[in-house]
Amino acid sequence: MLQITFIKENRDKVLNGLKKRNFKNLSLIDETIQLDDSRKKIKFNLEAQLAELNHISKQIGILIKQQNIEEAETFKIKTLKLKDSTKLMQQELNEIENTILKHLYEIPNIPNNLVPEGTSEQDNLEIFKHTANYNLIPNCLPHWDLAKKYNLIDFELGVKITGAGFPVYIGKGARLQRALIQCFLDKNSEAGYTEIVPPFVVNETSAYGTGQLPDKEGQMYFVNEDHLYLIPTSEVPVTNIYRNVLLDNTELPIKLTAYSPCFRREAGSYGKDVRGLNRLHQFEKVEIVRIEKPEDSYSALDEMVEHIKTILESLNLTYRILRLCGGDLGFTSAITYDFEVWSAAQERWLEISSVSNFETYQANRLKLRYKTEGKNQLCHTLNGSSLALPRVLAAILENFQTHEGIVIPEVLVPYTGFNIIN
Repeated sequence: MLQITFIKENRDKVLNGLKKRNFKNLSLIDETIQLDDSRKKIKFNLEAQLAELNHISKQIGILIKQQNIEEAETFKIKTLKLKDSTKLMQQELNEIENTILKHLYEIPNIPNNLVPEGTSEQDNLEIFKHTANYNLIPNCLPHWDLAKKYNLIDFELGVKITGAGFPVYIGKGARLQRALIQCFLDKNSEAGYTEIVPPFVVNETSAYGTGQLPDKEGQMYFVNEDHLYLIPTSEVPVTNIYRNVLLDNTELPIKLTAYSPCFRREAGSYGKDVRGLNRLHQFEKVEIVRIEKPEDSYSALDEMVEHIKTILESLNLTYRILRLCGGDLGFTSAITYDFEVWSAAQERWLEISSVSNFETYQANRLKLRYKTEGKNQLCHTLNGSSLALPRVLAAILENFQTHEGIVIPEVLVPYTGFNIIN
């Protein structure tokens, strides 16, 4: 979340940034500033009363030693009134601090200057495109037909076991899925990321820490009895490793990678976007997470983008990179690059990765700081999909189909143990 001091010192910048996001509740900014001014006044008066109460208490002790009981009793009555007053004042302070915190949770991050203007995905800016060198056969089948033809994925069986959006991978489909996970993890490890196996459920504090709550509460699966959330991405548990942590200057940067299943309710999704592997309630993803010094975070972001480009090019997939506009930016992100692969059969782009810099937004929620030059400073956090599996798998099936079968990208053959699905 944004720091209240930052909001007060940069009110116009914050308002302009929120307008760029198409954020409607702009009055929240001035309300929060006014509440903080009230908080300061109450805190000042409370501290003055507590100091007076402490002074009177010492005087009572002196009077009792001097056998001045009558005057001591008068002071005791005064302390009772002061205690009642300070108690009410403390309650008022607690209430106003909780309201400020609630407001801060509802204010999204401020877009970086590089973020283009716009209100929807049509306004996203294409900054790079790579065309792979493979030959598409005419009348390509979509991946859901290929999955059925070669017995790779059973969508109906998933409906029987759980419900729509929970596919069952079979035989070579399961092996290809596992190959992608291992390949992505290996490439991330080779790039200097330390592998983590995190929990796949998190508590409420962790979900607030990375910004899934309260913004995405309706999209998360909730275990009511234990008050736990199924993770929408391993970004949540991995980043929360460093919640309430003060790092030494020498420990940065931190580079982590993790595989996990991801669970998303995807409420409100419908139509062609949900066909086959396009949109699932459970899917697998390999993530990269970085914790950086503020001055290094944008070079780290560029490095992450280049790293994901090398993975996609090793798979020989046609893809493009978009810089998201303000209106399409995620709640916690200062800047996001989306990677999309081309779906030959569907003749559309499919998002397979988002790479974001959150600057200090998550770190402020997490209380994640590092020591530098005698003071503690908020870190910058970043994360990216490296990669989300369903649409990568869909693109491989569709783009590499031939009359003989589906050819496996060369980089995956050591992991699958086969070079064609037929």
